[in-house]
Amino acid sequence: MDSKDEYPQTPSLPPADVAEAPQAYAVDQTGQARQAGHTASPRYRELNLATLQAQGMVTHDGGRTAVAEDFRIIKRPLLRKARASGPEAIRHGNLIVVTSAIPGEGKTYCAVNLAMSIAMEMDITVLLVDADVARPSVLKVLGLPPEPGLMDVLLDDQLEMADVILKTNVSTLSILPAGRSNKHATELLASRAMSRLLAEIASRYADRIVVFDSPPLLITSEAHALVGQMGQVVMVVEAETTTQHAVKEALRQIESCEHIHLIYNKTRSFPGNDYYGYYD
Repeated sequence: MDSKDEYPQTPSLPPADVAEAPQAYAVDQTGQARQAGHTASPRYRELNLATLQAQGMVTHDGGRTAVAEDFRIIKRPLLRKARASGPEAIRHGNLIVVTSAIPGEGKTYCAVNLAMSIAMEMDITVLLVDADVARPSVLKVLGLPPEPGLMDVLLDDQLEMADVILKTNVSTLSILPAGRSNKHATELLASRAMSRLLAEIASRYADRIVVFDSPPLLITSEAHALVGQMGQVVMVVEAETTTQHAVKEALRQIESCEHIHLIYNKTRSFPGNDYYGYYD
């Protein structure tokens, strides 16, 4: 970890910081969307943005909520490193994995909000990957049913990633579901096929940031196979719940990773106001 700068509360940001990505879909007042002038493709899914906003999630039209401001702070150093060039360039720097030491710390919530926040950038597209293949949660959080995805691509040589990626009514956000469960998930995530897939994801689109929701580090072996191939790691720690021992052990297991960021989740600065402490 390069430094340990905590942001105990979100600073006030000027209106110019609220970057709005161009929208290819017209969103109505209920948060539903329709593709402007086109018939929705089989791989197109509508996110109910109004429902997500009501649940406290970051959305494009959700305004300057506390959560939205928090994730503006969280995403900035991640994007800076993802876009670095020359001597400062990071291998697979645009591949960001969100994990935790144990279940229940809010990693999926943070992964989805981080992807939503990055999707607001003017010149970036985001692919949100549910890589918690044992207990996939991304689609559930977004209010979508299970779909074929990552594991299906790894198991079927005839299946392309484009066959399972879901386009959404947030024009800059796509989703790669976890897909079917498999008893050899660890081996599949550590396979050459996965390495080739990650290389393709990282290099195919220069403006794409990929956010992975990973399994917890201390519970499954899949997490280690995945984290070791990422450019940046975000570890979510639940305030006043996760033990110091668990955090240290999780960090020890990924100490070979050079770029680790910590989100101290579910803390309170004062009654009624949640915030995310952030360490880089």
